[in-house]
Amino acid sequence: MENPSAAGPAVRRVVVDERSAGQRLDNFLLRELKGVPKTHVYRIIRSGEVRVNKGRAAADTRLEPGDEVRLPPVRQAAPDPARAAEAAPPREFPLVYEDDHLLVIDKPAGVAVHGGSGVSFGVIEQLRRARPEAKFLELVHRLDKETSGLLMLAKRRSALTALQDQFRQRETGKTYAALVSGAWPASKKVVDVALHKYLDAAGERRVRAVAADHEQGQRSISLVRVVEAFASPAPGFTLLDVTIKTGRTHQIRVHLASEGHPIAGDDKYGVFALNKALATGRAVPDCRFDRMFLHARRLAFDHPASGERIELEASLPTECRTLLGCLRPLDS
Repeated sequence: MENPSAAGPAVRRVVVDERSAGQRLDNFLLRELKGVPKTHVYRIIRSGEVRVNKGRAAADTRLEPGDEVRLPPVRQAAPDPARAAEAAPPREFPLVYEDDHLLVIDKPAGVAVHGGSGVSFGVIEQLRRARPEAKFLELVHRLDKETSGLLMLAKRRSALTALQDQFRQRETGKTYAALVSGAWPASKKVVDVALHKYLDAAGERRVRAVAADHEQGQRSISLVRVVEAFASPAPGFTLLDVTIKTGRTHQIRVHLASEGHPIAGDDKYGVFALNKALATGRAVPDCRFDRMFLHARRLAFDHPASGERIELEASLPTECRTLLGCLRPLDS
């Protein structure tokens, strides 16, 4: 006779609450199915085993409050008691703007915006711990873990919806500072190159530039302006302002690399040898730089309650300013 206690995992149905609302289906699953390989999570989405309100859904489906998500039986890694006991430590981040509807922080490089994909916790989990009285706190948009700069969070459901609509309709102004390898041609002011997302052999999300007529390519547009050029040391560097007109995953990183000018310190799309030389101080005398030089420095949006146009700025982090100082001639 079969032992009921030995039965495998069962189907689960999870109702989306306010904290999970607005999240992509794949990110929601990675949180709910801790210990399940990312490749398997995407496989059960593609196969239709995951259902949202009894229907098939894509990985990038945005979940709404009250949605019912069907999770198929999957085996999860046994929880590590010591790890489970660890909670996200409460943490506040440098505050750029805050009112009753939203807040904007200056996120440091190296900090994920949320937990998942091998990361135990991120900005959102730490802020929630630091602000236990907050009834609602959600990310309006995201930044790569390696990117520093302006990150917006909503303190009300109405603000989240209104601000995300602005991002989708390209009514926000987002400008990034990026230091790239080589001499960027000042005449190259627009990069209009389609991008395609895929998973590599390890299940990591990657993006590549593709032809405009590529079946799965998404048109992506970045506006580029040269801020400062550095002729030495070889191969030289250029500081750029990049304003994105579309918000694709890794858009700036792939666009700049596709033009032959990868971002300094980019471990996914950059040049390994140059990154190592920067980190060890061999590339630029008297300077060690071991992060990606991409910083969300400007953010403009219409306030979700008043409609007032808000423009915010975040100065370059110290390590970025130091590197630029090392690149400038002593007599400049």
